[in-house]
Amino acid sequence: MIKAICAAVLVTACAMTAPAAAAPAPNADCVPATAPPPDSAPPTSVDTLRQAYSCILDNYYSGPVMDSTGLLKSALSAYTRHLLRYGTDRADLRLPALTGNRDTDWTAFAKALGTGDPGALRAAITGMVAGLQDNHARWIAPPPPPAGGPTGTGIVGASAQQGDGLDPAARPPLYITRVLPGSPAAKADVRPGDILVKVNGVPTFIGDTINQGVPGLLAAETVRLTLKRPTTGRTRTVSIKQGPLTRQPSEVTTKPLPGDATYVRLPGFFKGAADKVIAALRDKPKAVVLDLRGNGGGSPHEVTRLLGAFAHGKITSYFCPLKGDCVPNRTDDSVPLLGSRLIVLTDRACASACEDFSAAVKDNGLGTLIGTRTAGAVSGPGKAYLLDDGSVLLLPQVRHLGPAREIIDTVGVPVDHHAPMTALDLATGRDPGVAKALSLL
Repeated sequence: MIKAICAAVLVTACAMTAPAAAAPAPNADCVPATAPPPDSAPPTSVDTLRQAYSCILDNYYSGPVMDSTGLLKSALSAYTRHLLRYGTDRADLRLPALTGNRDTDWTAFAKALGTGDPGALRAAITGMVAGLQDNHARWIAPPPPPAGGPTGTGIVGASAQQGDGLDPAARPPLYITRVLPGSPAAKADVRPGDILVKVNGVPTFIGDTINQGVPGLLAAETVRLTLKRPTTGRTRTVSIKQGPLTRQPSEVTTKPLPGDATYVRLPGFFKGAADKVIAALRDKPKAVVLDLRGNGGGSPHEVTRLLGAFAHGKITSYFCPLKGDCVPNRTDDSVPLLGSRLIVLTDRACASACEDFSAAVKDNGLGTLIGTRTAGAVSGPGKAYLLDDGSVLLLPQVRHLGPAREIIDTVGVPVDHHAPMTALDLATGRDPGVAKALSLL
């Protein structure tokens, strides 16, 4: 897959445009990230781990009532796994007796670690965050940006892709959904719809269970793919070496459909996305087919603004603190109503703000959902915190609920009409979602 450009990720997540921030001084607490991380910072240390530990307990949604011993157990589990992987395990390293007092326990834990191994400490932070089991909690340690721009194979979409991993509910086959033009993959004649049979000789499915190791295999400098083309049934093996990629900006695309309908593809709820969609619909078509398949989310503000073009006076979702009343989010009623019928296309890659939008449409009766159930990855919007090694913690401070106060996280939003895309559909240019939408107009 395409290599992550962490600086861009952080700018989006933190909504910042300021110059690079200075990392907290050693022994300081984590601080809210108000700018991208500094270009250089000291190595990850035991104190960095302490900052992450305290930051979670102080700022995570349920941090104030969390069992701090669980965080330290997750940290040491990941730490020792890293040592074992590199053959540097320590005979004296064990989890100290913990009391539940966060400060006393940290002192004992830090004493057991000693000076610490930087690589194992990074693994420990990752393990602590993973132990939260929250799809919007992340730790990002940005590498230096690659010289000359982004690099990768150019395969930037797969049928079971869901956030950083693969959908555990996915069924065979796993197929490619998007290839960047001019990329190494495109030059090797890899096309959308091509079925990924094996990656570096490893099957993508073990029986009917998807292999969660595939994204890591695809990240190799050189990757060997066994591909099956659905139009011919031919299987071939190609080796692709990562190379320079041309950045593809997020754009709203449109096309006319029969029956005075307009198709709009919205790849993400990025800044200004709602106004771009509204501008594309200025002629007020009779119906709008809004394609949110593959939309990984973005800004809640863009969600409420775009919903304001289809309804006024509606609650779109709730943000709920650990204690106290939930705060309703509402349609932006300053947006003129289009008066258009709304049909929304969703899939398992529709996540976060995309699910926020989809749930608002379904619960408020604003339109029809076609495709497949959404990802179920909408725990709550995250806030960014900077650590002293220049890394960033993203921690949700509220929980997201749908307009009917239902939990969507881990469950997803069900569709009204099931119309999944297949590898053959993609390879031949057929679109069952659009076909079903047209049949309803």
